[in-house]
Order: sequence, then structure tokens, then C-alpha cells
Amino acid sequence: MKTSSRLEAVRARLARNEPLERDDALFLLTEVDLLTLGDLADNQRRLRHPHGQVGFVVDRNVNYSNVCCCKCRFCAFYRDEDDADAYLLDYPAIFAKVQELVDHGGTQLLMQGGVHPSLGIEWFEELFTELRRRFPTVQIHSLSPAEIVQIASVSSLSVPECLRRLHAAGLQSIPGGGAEVLVDRVRQAISPNKIGWRQWAQVMEDAHALGMNTTATMMFGSCDTKADIVEHLLRVRDIQRRSSERPGGITAFISWSYQPGNTELGGTTATGSDYLRVVALSRLVLDNIDNIQASWVTQGDKIAQLALRFGANDLGGTMLEENVVAAAGVAFRMSQQQLVELARGAGFTPVRRNTNYEILEVY
Repeated sequence: MKTSSRLEAVRARLARNEPLERDDALFLLTEVDLLTLGDLADNQRRLRHPHGQVGFVVDRNVNYSNVCCCKCRFCAFYRDEDDADAYLLDYPAIFAKVQELVDHGGTQLLMQGGVHPSLGIEWFEELFTELRRRFPTVQIHSLSPAEIVQIASVSSLSVPECLRRLHAAGLQSIPGGGAEVLVDRVRQAISPNKIGWRQWAQVMEDAHALGMNTTATMMFGSCDTKADIVEHLLRVRDIQRRSSERPGGITAFISWSYQPGNTELGGTTATGSDYLRVVALSRLVLDNIDNIQASWVTQGDKIAQLALRFGANDLGGTMLEENVVAAAGVAFRMSQQQLVELARGAGFTPVRRNTNYEILEVY
């Protein structure tokens, strides 16, 4: 089939609100020109979000420890327990960081660390209980699936029981970190000590069954192929489909490109064009996920602003603190006012939201 005919067939499928097939997605990613792909995604964004608003949340990423037993080849942040610069924050240090978040009007705590070899569930239960008592207006949106699996293992618990206890202590939602690409061939190459894609997915589905919302992510551009990127998106869509009858689900999808600085894996990063293609494709494939975030943390403000016309409708968080990406030598920073101006400059109405995408303030 000629490219033009195939493109019209995809347009017709989108007009009928039919999910894109694998071949459709691969065709869009590899054969359709960037501006046409962006226009398709922007049309879908307008249909889903006709109000013309772009959201962000005031949050802080507290990396409670850099000690990690996964030792991913793409990561510049992790340390061994006996390294001179290894750390584990104590409770008072964490409370001080969250207090600063509250002082800035923040509503979301994104707390992630390394996959610590020995921290059990009691450490997190005590911490979350106290955080909820001290800071009731802050949503604890924390711990990746890999961290949760490790906590369960250290504590001799099943993952569902571990999640139930963490949820009871105050964990309210789970970020989608550690997904990388949900293809085990890729995961074995870049993070062989981390959980496989099926276990990542199962943690998410177990959380949804408890009524917890999650996000989903993708880090692409290390050693993955275009087909792997498509497979990842289809698997995320399937997780959301299976969660449709459960009280929780995936609220947003966030992709970013691999950052090679200071890593064992090395290599190069994807281009801004590559990133925009992935954002656009995610909007088109993930027809059952409402929100697509633009990653200014890895892409900077200009590419993030362009992403708002390539299917994204959200700018993520203000991130008063971020250490993992910064360890790879990427340190874009954005104030709340800069995010407002970025959205407004792209022709949108900026809105401050909470973790559940409820609007708190319109600018």
C-alpha cells in the first residue's frame, strides 16, 4: 500500500475511534514525516482536551537514597553501600525537604531512591505514616515497581500484601519509573538486575486493584528499536485496558530520551525530533490514557513547548529537586512562573493541578 493510502487508512481508523494496530504504529513512527505525525497527534489532543489547558503540579522529587542493587548500565546516580558518597536520608532530612515543598505551595511528593538492598517495609510504613500526619495536603506519589518488589522481598511479603500495607500507611499513588522499555531483551542489555516487564506490569495492576492510580513511563534511545518502542506503548495500553474494571488506573504517560552522560552504557542521546515523534505516537496509540506529559527535565523548555503541539497536554511537575537525571549531566531547571509562561507562549491556558489531575488554579 502506498504511504498516502496507508496514512488515509490510519486517519480513518482514528476518526472511528478505533485503537491503532501494531503495524499502524510502526508505520507512523518510521515512515510518516514529523509534521504530519505531529498534526495527527495534535488533533487527537484537541479532541480529548478541547479546553486548551496545559497543566502542571508543584512537586518535589526526594531521592531518599542512592544505594541500589540493580546497578543499571544507563544510570549515573546509583552507588554501592560502601561507596564514600553513598547515602540514606534520615527522617528529619526528608521532613525538612517536604516542609520546603509545602512552603512553596506544593501538593505532590515524588519520593524515589535506589533499589535498596536492605530497607524493609517498616522503614517506609513509619515514614509514610508520619508524612501523612505532618503534611496532610501533600500526596505521597512515590516508589517505583522495582522498589516495591524489593521491599516485598526484603520483608518476606507478597507484592499485593506489601502494596496493601504501604497504601494503608499513606502511599497514595505510584509513579511509573523503572519501565525503561517494556521488552526484556532491552532490559537484559541495560538493566539485567532489575525486574522484567511482566513483573513491572503486575505491580501496576496490583496497585490499580487497590484503588491506587499510577503513571507509566518510557526511557527510549539506549539500545531499543522502533519496534520495541511500539511494543512498549501497546503493553502500556493493555495494562490500562485490563485496569478499566478496577478502581485505579494510569493517569498519565511520560516518555524521555536516554541520557548517556557519566554512565557505563555510554552512547548518544536521541534527537529532539526523535523525542517529538515518540510523544506524538504515544498520544495516538494510548487512546485509553488521558494525559501525555512533556519532559522538560530531559528536553529543556523549547522542545517541551513544541511537544504541546505534538500531543502532550501537561508539563509534569516543577520538581524543586531532581538528582537522578542531573547525575547524567542534564540539569534543566524550571520555576513555576517559567512553566506558566511556557504554556502560555504555546497558546494554552496554564493550570496548576494536583496528582489526580484536578485543577487547583487557572492562570
